[in-house]
Amino acid sequence: MILVSVGGLATGACTARTPAQSAPADTGPPGAAVVQRVVDGDTIVVDFGGHQEKVRLIGVDTPETKSPTKPVQCFGAEASAHLTELLPSGRAVRLERDVEERDHYGRLLAYVYRLDDGLFVNLDLAQGGYADSLPIAPNVAHAGEFQAAVDGAHRHDAGLWGTCGGPGHPAS
Repeated sequence: MILVSVGGLATGACTARTPAQSAPADTGPPGAAVVQRVVDGDTIVVDFGGHQEKVRLIGVDTPETKSPTKPVQCFGAEASAHLTELLPSGRAVRLERDVEERDHYGRLLAYVYRLDDGLFVNLDLAQGGYADSLPIAPNVAHAGEFQAAVDGAHRHDAGLWGTCGGPGHPAS
């Protein structure tokens, strides 16, 4: 796993920092950022000391609420609301990269952890039935965990599984 270098992002280049290396004293732990806002159920905007980044959560896919090519999907609003509860504006997070730095939209790809309690946000979305798993190689470090969480949510009719019958259905 590669941690995002906060200092590297602030200058526009994303460099890797190994866990054994420490971050500069004034930037906090590697990958530390502050949530500015939730865009939708699987995308947030964070601030790295004055530098804002749009971040796409790796490995999970929530129902669409803002796609220009798809209608609002069933349970999309609930997924966005849940992510907003987990990551309100001002919440400190740690971002952890996998293999690729960015997606084809230019968003930073990351696993997101709340800094104060270590909650693995991507996994929480899958466990609660707010997201389906979305393994996209080579960014698959947690793919097994996400699929197991989604399988459990599906078995228990949690979230979108009980409300919509699964992902991809239009909101009614």
